[in-house]
Amino acid sequence: MAPLKKLKKTKRKAKDFSKCGKPSVPKPQESQQTDNDWWYSFWHKNSDSGPGVPLDEDEAFKHFFRVSKTTFEYICSIVRQDLVSRPPSGLINIEGRLLSVEKQVAIAMRRLASGEAQVSVGGAFGVGQSTVSQVTWRFIESMEERARHHLSWPETERMEQIKSKFETIFGLPNCCGAIDATHIIMTLPAVESSHDWCDQESNYSMFLQVIVDHEMRFLDVVTGWPGSMTMSRLLKCSGFYKLCESGSRLNGTVKLSAEGAEIREYIVGDSAYPLLPWLMIPFVGKGVSASMSVFNEKHKAVNLLATSALSQLKGVWRILSKVMWRPDKHKLPSIILVCCLLHNIIIDCGDSLLPGLMLSDHHDTGYKAQNCQQMDSNGQAMRVSLSRDLHLDIFDGITLANHLLLGFNSTNHPFVDHRDIFDGIIISCMDSTPPTIF
Repeated sequence: MAPLKKLKKTKRKAKDFSKCGKPSVPKPQESQQTDNDWWYSFWHKNSDSGPGVPLDEDEAFKHFFRVSKTTFEYICSIVRQDLVSRPPSGLINIEGRLLSVEKQVAIAMRRLASGEAQVSVGGAFGVGQSTVSQVTWRFIESMEERARHHLSWPETERMEQIKSKFETIFGLPNCCGAIDATHIIMTLPAVESSHDWCDQESNYSMFLQVIVDHEMRFLDVVTGWPGSMTMSRLLKCSGFYKLCESGSRLNGTVKLSAEGAEIREYIVGDSAYPLLPWLMIPFVGKGVSASMSVFNEKHKAVNLLATSALSQLKGVWRILSKVMWRPDKHKLPSIILVCCLLHNIIIDCGDSLLPGLMLSDHHDTGYKAQNCQQMDSNGQAMRVSLSRDLHLDIFDGITLANHLLLGFNSTNHPFVDHRDIFDGIIISCMDSTPPTIF
C-alpha cells in the first residue's frame, strides 16, 4: 500500500514571497495591539506547572520550547510571512489582542514539544482549542514549505567531510550514515481501522525511517507508510532505495582496502535490514571471527547514532512518542517531517538541549527486533573485505606502537619513558571484547 497522499493546499498556492522577491508582509497596525509580551505572561502563569521547570529564565524557555531564544527567533523568521496576523481576520487571544508571530510559533512548538492536548496548550497561553489547532497547522504548513533546506542529502563536498568524520571517530572508511526506523503510534476511529495500519504489536502506527550523519543530523527521512510493514519492506519502498539501486546515490569515491578490494560508499543498519553492497549489517550467528568482531564493534557504535537520534527526536518532540488520538493520516506525515526539521535546525544552529529529554528507553519500546535474511553476494564480499581491512589496521597499529616503545626505551633515550603514551593504543586493541550480537 502506497503512503497516503496529502490533501492539496489551496489557500497559499504559489505564494512564496522569498522566491519571487516581493516585499515582506507589513506588520499589524499599531491601532491593533499585538500580544508581544506573551513570554513573560506565559512564564509567570506556568513557572510552577511542574517540579522540572528551571528557575533560570533562559533554561525555562528551553524547557518549554526546546530551543534557545536565538534559535526561536530564527524559526520565527522562517515562518513570519505566513503567520503574520492582519486585521480584521487575524487570530486573537481571549483579551482581544492579535497573536504575534512569536506567540503563534510558541503555541505550535509547545504543542509539538509537550504532546499535550490542544485544550491544555490553549489554557497555558490564554487561547482556545480551535486557535491552537489552527495555529499549529499553519506553522506546520509553513515550516514544511520554507525549512526544507535543513533536510537534504549532502552534496559531494559535504559528504566527503561526513565520511572523513565517520572514519576518524569510528574507524569505518567510506561510511555515509546510519539507518533506523520507528513507529508513531495512534488510535483510529472504527470506520478507519484497518489491518494495513495494525503493526506486529497490535498497535495502529505509521513508520518513520531516518538516515543520520555523525552528528545525528537527519539526511533522509521516509514516512507515511503503515507500521504493519517490515523495516526491510519500508526501505525497499523508499525513494532512497531506488536511487541507490539505480546508482544515483552512494555513488561517490571508491576506496581500496589494504588487500586491494574495493570499498564503495555505504550506510550501516541493524539486522532488520538486508545486506546489500551499499548497506552493511553486522555479522551474526556462530563462527564470528576476530576480524568480524572488530567490524561489529565499530558498526554498532555508528548504528547507535541512528537509534539515539530517534530516541532524541521522540523525547524532545513528545507528540511523536505519545499515542496520537485519531490523527488525520493525511496530515500526520507533515507533523512528523516538521519535527525532523526542528531536530536538524537545533543542530544547524549549534543549539543544545537541556539534559534528560532523550527517551530513557528504546525509541520503539515493546517492539521485538526484526531480522531480515536477505544477503546480496556483493554485499557479503564487501563486508568481508571491510572487516579484514579494519583488522589489519588494528594489528598494524599494535606493531607500530611496539616498535616505537622499543625505540623510546632503547639506550638512545635512557631518560624518557613514553610507555604511557602507547598503553592506551595497546589496551584498546588487545582488550576489546566482541559486542553482544542479537
